[in-house]
Formats: sequence, structure tokens, C-alpha cells
Amino acid sequence: MPCKLCKQNPVIQLTNSNITLCKTCFFRYFERKAFRTIRQYNLIEKKDRKIAVALSGGKDSTVALHIINQITKKRRNLKLIAITLDEGIKDYSDKNVKFVKKYCKENKIQLKVYNFEKGLTTDKIAKKVKNACNCCAILKRRMLNSKAKLLKVDKLVTGHNLDDEAQNILMNQFKRKIDVSARLGPITGVIRTEQFIPRIKPLYFMTEEEIKTYASLNGFDINKKRCPYAHLSYRDDIKEFLNKFEEKHPGTKNSIVNSFIEILPLLKKYYKTSKKINLCKKCKEPCAKDVCKACEVLDKFKY
Repeated sequence: MPCKLCKQNPVIQLTNSNITLCKTCFFRYFERKAFRTIRQYNLIEKKDRKIAVALSGGKDSTVALHIINQITKKRRNLKLIAITLDEGIKDYSDKNVKFVKKYCKENKIQLKVYNFEKGLTTDKIAKKVKNACNCCAILKRRMLNSKAKLLKVDKLVTGHNLDDEAQNILMNQFKRKIDVSARLGPITGVIRTEQFIPRIKPLYFMTEEEIKTYASLNGFDINKKRCPYAHLSYRDDIKEFLNKFEEKHPGTKNSIVNSFIEILPLLKKYYKTSKKINLCKKCKEPCAKDVCKACEVLDKFKY
């Protein structure tokens, strides 16, 4: 089946519309959709002066950086910086760091690389607990926020896509964490505070397959190896379940996310008045309890 728009040879069939597109038309579709998400949800504002991208070295964050870089090139008053966290995973993290350094150098993007606190690594965590993936994610979330504040950025870009968000929504439903779902969306959070840098997701409505195709056609030399601890996570079970359901019922993920977007304003309105942001007694980062989960992880390993 030829490209729907120009009849050239197709490179992808869009899951949610059953439309095939050639390389040129797909690039146009992809970038327009990302830029539309940024405009529609006001992800980047005129007052913003510095934007950071959480760059892991994978396809999602690399594509997100590529898209944001196109914007910052046109806005001279908007500075771009990439933040990479080295989790300390043997034969995985080092390859990601090598790629991001090469990519940022070639594209003249400022890069900051940070390690976990006090020598802790995900490999060390995995030797003591089964949920290494969860602990790693907790430490990375806090560290990204603290480093973003240190660098005085206005927004922090993440490469989260439609597949990721569908997984988040289901996980929170299954665990009865609706207050956590209220923080989701193209821009995270319920209450704006100086203690938490807003996280924006320009790829929010893009499927994982679309991002994978876009990265491949652009020739991004990303590390295609999967994190060795990903299969241990609760998320991975949800991902497998959703992928099987999507294969049988195409468009399911898209429906989950777009249905959620319709009720999200109500969730944010409710939890904006019913939830209070605390500051961790130990690290002073935003948290729900007296001590944040990251400090609990560090305490467990006596760091």
C-alpha cells in the first residue's frame, strides 16, 4: 500500500488511523504533531529562558532532544541543556553515556552527566533487593529535579510517549493511586511550586513504534540494548499485557490516553485543593510524606 499522501513507498503504517506514510510525509506528520502538542498544552512558554532535556541515550529522549533543539535554534533567548544520569549498570550505562556525549558534541548541545549519590549504583542495588528497577527510578526522579533546580532551568523535557502514559494510567488504576494519576499529562504536576521543576512531554501522543521509526530514519546511533533490570518491574508486566491487547485490538493505547486526557482537568482540580506538598526532612525535595522515597532507598543502603 503506497503513502496515503503522495503515493511513494511507505516506511510506516500508523496504528491509530491505519494510514501508511513515506519517509518525507512521516517526518512532516511526526514533527507537526510534536509541535502541536507543545503549542496546545503550552509546554514551552515565552517567559522560559532555559530548557533541560533528560537524556538517557535511548530513542525516546534522543528524539525529544532533537525536537526541542529545533525550537531553541529559532529562539535565541532560549537556552538548551541535556542532563544525563549514569545509573552505573555494567555494559549498559557506559554505552548510553558514550552515545549522548557524541550526540551532544556533534549537535553543539551543552551536556551535564551525573552519577548517583555517594557511589551508589543500580548494580549495587540489584545485589540486595529484587525491585532494583523501582529503586533506580525513584533515585533518578529526585536527582533530575534537584539537578534541574541547580541548573536553574524553567522546564525539564522527558521522552515519555503514548505507550508510557497508557502504562502509567493502568498501573495507577491497578494500585489505586488516582492521586498519582492527577500528576500525569503532557505537563506534570498539580500545583506549581519552586521546589519542583515542571516536566513536559512533547512526545506524549506519539506511539513507541512511531518514535522508533523516526529515530531509525534519522540515523540516531542509539543503544538498542534493553536495561537488564527492566523485566523485573511491575511496569514491564503492564507493558506486556498492553502490547498483547493492542495487537489484538489496535488503537487501545490511544483510547486509554485520550479518554484519560478528558478527565484529567477534573483530577487536577480535585487534588489541587485536597493534597499538600511536603518537603523531605532530609533532602528538602518535594514529597508526599515526611521523608521522600529516595532518602528511604539511600537509608536502606546506608548512604
